[in-house]
Amino acid sequence: MNATYPLYLAGEFITTKDILIVSDKYENKDYATTYLADEKVLDFAIKKGLEAKEAMKQLSSLEKYEILFDIYSRIKTKRQYLAEVLCIESAKPIKYALDEVDRAAQTFLIAAEECKRLPKEYVSLDWTASGKNKEGIIKYFPIGLVAGISSFNFPLNLAVHKIAPAIAAGCPIILKPASSTPLSTLELAKIINETKLPKGGLSILPMNRKTGNLLVTDEQVNLLSFTGSPEVGWEMKKQCGKKKIVLELGGNAGVIITPSANVEDAIQKCMVGAFAYSGQICIHAQRFYVHESVFEKFKASMVEKAKDMEIGNPLKQDTEISDMIDETNAIRVEKWIQEAMALGATLLCGGTRTGKFVEPTILTGTTEKMKVNSEEVFGPVICLESYSGSIENAIKKINAAKFGLQCGIFTDSVAELTTSFEKIEVGGIIHNNAPTLRFDQMPYGGIKESGLGREGVKYAINDMLEHRILVK
Repeated sequence: MNATYPLYLAGEFITTKDILIVSDKYENKDYATTYLADEKVLDFAIKKGLEAKEAMKQLSSLEKYEILFDIYSRIKTKRQYLAEVLCIESAKPIKYALDEVDRAAQTFLIAAEECKRLPKEYVSLDWTASGKNKEGIIKYFPIGLVAGISSFNFPLNLAVHKIAPAIAAGCPIILKPASSTPLSTLELAKIINETKLPKGGLSILPMNRKTGNLLVTDEQVNLLSFTGSPEVGWEMKKQCGKKKIVLELGGNAGVIITPSANVEDAIQKCMVGAFAYSGQICIHAQRFYVHESVFEKFKASMVEKAKDMEIGNPLKQDTEISDMIDETNAIRVEKWIQEAMALGATLLCGGTRTGKFVEPTILTGTTEKMKVNSEEVFGPVICLESYSGSIENAIKKINAAKFGLQCGIFTDSVAELTTSFEKIEVGGIIHNNAPTLRFDQMPYGGIKESGLGREGVKYAINDMLEHRILVK
């Protein structure tokens, strides 16, 4: 263990009596010490956040741009170091960790640009006789104190998708990172502390679930942005009272491979979608529906490539897949695989677990009665099934899920793409790529069990603003 990370409380770095040990997930040993915030610390963060509301609100577009661009630049200079921290705390292969750091930097850059164009509107009111010579000017104001709760799987960029929009909107924010992966966000706190962001405008506080739930129930918080499981997210919605809430709750994303698709290209992209970061991604490509005319070719190639994946230490550049976040989740995934096989699924490759590592696993013959098909597996497991006839038959299978986050569609047919866009019930359709693809400026979120509202910088900013009309 070689580092100590104090908490970031409203512009100050502090310690508490509650120590949190963060492990090197691959080496399975203690890596760093940080701390848990208690209720008293959280109360102080809320107090300072409320005190910072006016200073945050008064920031000009230029001032916000300079702060956000400064953060972007500082992240770029620490790219390799931040990626290594992220890699160690999460067991994410270094090539994916580097991508995450790049995306986090880009998200701040996008926010820097978006803060220049916050919405304003003019409304003509003379549509009725009483409105003659009247007009409305609509201005958008910061909603107030924001609370963000982020997940372990993208510990840096998920946090940034809450912090950057809050700064752009002019809102103070308190962020609770996942207790298993808080270090990259505490490194981010060091970076942000060097900028001109008003003190109190940001606190980053690891907390236990009981203390963290006060962010949900405290009426002084005006907006809650949560990324995590549906079970936790929908319960938060029940408890959050009058505050606005945004929920990003994951899914079991589907992929359709049509006869017109470039199968070789689809296989390359679907391998990443299926097994990047051991499938611990909300938009992990989990359910594949491949037309019967290309099914055998697709299946054989996916199995071959899954067996050849480079396994090992996430710090090595050529590692493609490593350990899951913890053994509890690895055991759960193993049980789901065994359940599917007991119910009649066929194992094409993988299926075994060693400690926190689960082999890249491909199953076929799965049904909606199996958790690997109907639930969010959040592990390196995919279901590979064929469909016959028109694309509508595959769309029905996609829409049968209780989730609706993103879907990938591989086709060179304009008609099939149009049909997919019109009929697939998800938040995003990804053409000729896996549903794992995400750009940080696009609206991102789902329907049904997948959540409520949208992330993506511009769309998150809009959620953090309230409009007010002046009629004159």
